[in-house]
Amino acid sequence: MEDKMQGAPSKGLAIKIIIPVLIVAVIGGIWFSKNTKTQALPGGDTNPDFALHVTEAVDIEQLKSYGLPIMIDFGADSCIPCKEMAPVLVKLNKELQGKAIIKFVDVWKYQELAQGYPISVIPTQVFFDKDGKPFTPSDPEAMQMYMYSSRETNEHVFTTHEGGMTEEMILAVLREMGLEE
Repeated sequence: MEDKMQGAPSKGLAIKIIIPVLIVAVIGGIWFSKNTKTQALPGGDTNPDFALHVTEAVDIEQLKSYGLPIMIDFGADSCIPCKEMAPVLVKLNKELQGKAIIKFVDVWKYQELAQGYPISVIPTQVFFDKDGKPFTPSDPEAMQMYMYSSRETNEHVFTTHEGGMTEEMILAVLREMGLEE
């Protein structure tokens, strides 16, 4: 009978120790997870490479390293076709996170970010395939694409589309560039 009595207080003591330890562990886990996450950017993005709106120079080589199709839309918040495309860009940027990179550069606010790209009208989209190469469309005329080559080397350096694009048009281009849905 003494054995039973000696075991009872140790069970109660164990429960009194385990419950507070579990509570502290849960609180510590919550604190740790909240404090180790990257600060979220507007739109819920956590990796700036996948943020839609560009406000500083794009490291195109970094973007190419992800092995995803890339579309950079050069436009302006106050241009009519750009405004029409804006909801499509927001939607595709959100839905295709990790599958494609969709960027928007407001060239009126950040003119320097368009330097080096063949932008003569807005909106203009620049495309790179999942291998980081300038997109080579199967039918450039049908897709209304312009292909630019270097004068010195004749190497294909850019593929662009001028004017607004619908969601269907963008998805067709991304699929041809290697989008895996």
